[in-house]
Amino acid sequence: MPRYSDERRQAVVAKLLPPYNQSVEDVAREEGISSATVYKWRKEARAEGRCLPDASDQGVEGWSSRDKFASVIETPAMNTEEIAAYCRQRGLYPEQLQRWRHDCEQAVSLSYDDRRREADEAKQQHKRIKELERELQRKNAALAETAALLTLSKKARAIWGDEES
Repeated sequence: MPRYSDERRQAVVAKLLPPYNQSVEDVAREEGISSATVYKWRKEARAEGRCLPDASDQGVEGWSSRDKFASVIETPAMNTEEIAAYCRQRGLYPEQLQRWRHDCEQAVSLSYDDRRREADEAKQQHKRIKELERELQRKNAALAETAALLTLSKKARAIWGDEES
């Protein structure tokens, strides 16, 4: 198994980042490295705190919520010019960053009671789904039984003849 230098790793990972935003498969094919190795390097870079979206073909919308949250956390102390540079480096628009910040604030603003109510509603919906699934199974069994009885009665008439006439 070949050993790659840190400089080569960094150069390969840089191709996954903006402005290039190449897919892992494209970079692996171009560099002659297995895609599993490139995925591993991307995972290691993510663990170091660098924002690397999972789906480069989707652009910024392919970023995980963890990446978006990390961007929101990294930028509050920055001035407008620094935010613009940050966004250019990562392939973002400042408006996207503002929207993510707003979304984070909205998520935090949910009260304990609201979260509890939503959890209870989800539990009730789950319970209702289970009831409907049981009812559907029961009806399917009844339908199968009826179909079997109908088939048997037709076979019985065919064997013994139609006695009702």
